[in-house]
Amino acid sequence: MKILFFSDIVGRPGRKAVSESLKMLKLEHNPDVIIANGENAAGGLGIDLKTADEIFNAGVEVMTSGNHIWSKKEIKVYLEKTSQDNKKPILRPANFPDGAPGVGHHIFETESGLKVGILNLMGRVFIPDLIDCPFRKADKLVEQLSESCDVIFVDFHAEATSEKIAFGHYLDGRVSAIVGTHTHVQTADEKILPKGTAYITDVGMCGPADSVLGINKNFIIERFLSARPSKFEIAPGQAQINAVVITIETDSEEKIKKASKIERINFVLGN
Repeated sequence: MKILFFSDIVGRPGRKAVSESLKMLKLEHNPDVIIANGENAAGGLGIDLKTADEIFNAGVEVMTSGNHIWSKKEIKVYLEKTSQDNKKPILRPANFPDGAPGVGHHIFETESGLKVGILNLMGRVFIPDLIDCPFRKADKLVEQLSESCDVIFVDFHAEATSEKIAFGHYLDGRVSAIVGTHTHVQTADEKILPKGTAYITDVGMCGPADSVLGINKNFIIERFLSARPSKFEIAPGQAQINAVVITIETDSEEKIKKASKIERINFVLGN
């Protein structure tokens, strides 16, 4: 089976790019499940109901998030609803303290009947939120998902490469795939770890190509020059697609299936 994952969708250009590229990518890779990180989909910060529906209508089946999940107030109601009916699921990091709205994991059933456990966790290095330990939270939830799932996919939303790499080795062999998100810069270290887990430190972003992490470069340069706050504005121009396709070997007798291939996708629409 194959998993198609789009990294951080940034604003309208990112949403439009995902929508326009999905038909082509589906024909090329024939994914069994399509996942995207949508935490920056609404104006580059957070996600709201309108943008969530737009992404789901484009063909994404499950959305993950990160530290900006609470940026739009209305998302709280959506997350509470998601936790009850599991339709059009948006996940928030599972290691937010108990009582946070929504859920941090979801079980998706493919057309062939395979059950894919999708887990969203967030790192703690250089991220200010007061969250629980992602390593210990992963221990608990991976064991729980292993009881009913054939495949486990993890979006680890974190800043520090060291934390991401350590986390990958920590879960190697216990999950099928771990992808990093948050930095908006795609890394070139995709690999299959020694015990069979697909890994990449950061998948990148879907958003304006000529930008600083999706934001108008002129505003960011001015901020560095002046050391004063400046407004953030989504950059104009063509959009890039950063994604990965992960192949899982489902014919094996292992309880949690291992990955055999992870392929990086990086292109600018129109080029």
